[in-house]
Amino acid sequence: MTPLTAAETYLQDFHQRQVGVTSAAFAHLPASSRTGGWASSYDVLTSLIPSADTPLSVLDLACGDGHLLGLLAARRQPRLQLLGADMSEAELAAARAALPASVRLLLGRAQALDLPSASVDYLVSHMALMLMNDIEQVVREMRRVLRPAGQFAAIVGRTFLLGEVNDVFMRVFKPIASDALPSMRFGDRRTGSEAGWRELLDTGFADVAFDDIDVPWTPTPGELWTALLDTYDIDRLDDGARRRLRSALMEAMAPLQDGDGKIATGWGLRLVRARAA
Repeated sequence: MTPLTAAETYLQDFHQRQVGVTSAAFAHLPASSRTGGWASSYDVLTSLIPSADTPLSVLDLACGDGHLLGLLAARRQPRLQLLGADMSEAELAAARAALPASVRLLLGRAQALDLPSASVDYLVSHMALMLMNDIEQVVREMRRVLRPAGQFAAIVGRTFLLGEVNDVFMRVFKPIASDALPSMRFGDRRTGSEAGWRELLDTGFADVAFDDIDVPWTPTPGELWTALLDTYDIDRLDDGARRRLRSALMEAMAPLQDGDGKIATGWGLRLVRARAA
């Protein structure tokens, strides 16, 4: 078995401590784009899976606590085979407790999936691919397990926070992070741009398409801070740096509050779609 990278070891530890944190952040906020609206960013992906009485297999890559698989299982499509893969034992344990026994869950890395070649009709992933090391091998594995003409769709990060709040956060965060945040590389920079994804999917995929997905949210500064505590970079700060960041951020965001004390922000995501060539 290939040894875990430092980033993968950290992510395993984080998700052991913070099981279900991704679904907690995204499952209950509506998502929208120029072409439509959805109950959540998870529903963006489930909407791409046909509700048909034909045999279909769906793999959720980096399935976490199984929220997306749960949405699909709730359809009760008798010929829909659901599979989930994740490298976190704690997340998979939560998924196993929540999902029907018919859902197959696999422990492992996306770089080496324990699945036969050409065995999956749809491969989906929510907020995970931009964190993965050796993304070229991940893409090769995705293509290997997809059947010819199988569909790939993923939600990935586009911008950290929406609106002016993002500029304010970065202005406050960067000087503190430069002094206090240990160096660690998460993922591949190409997953942050459309051009990068086109390069990654150039071999083995066709009909590559993108859609900007916004997840708007109007929290108080305190509510936003609570959510930020569950992000990787802030989790990695020591207590002193975290206190300095909170103090500076509360002060910097005060002018952005409306009459109810709330701020207009949210999460900026991207939908990536392609067909196995």
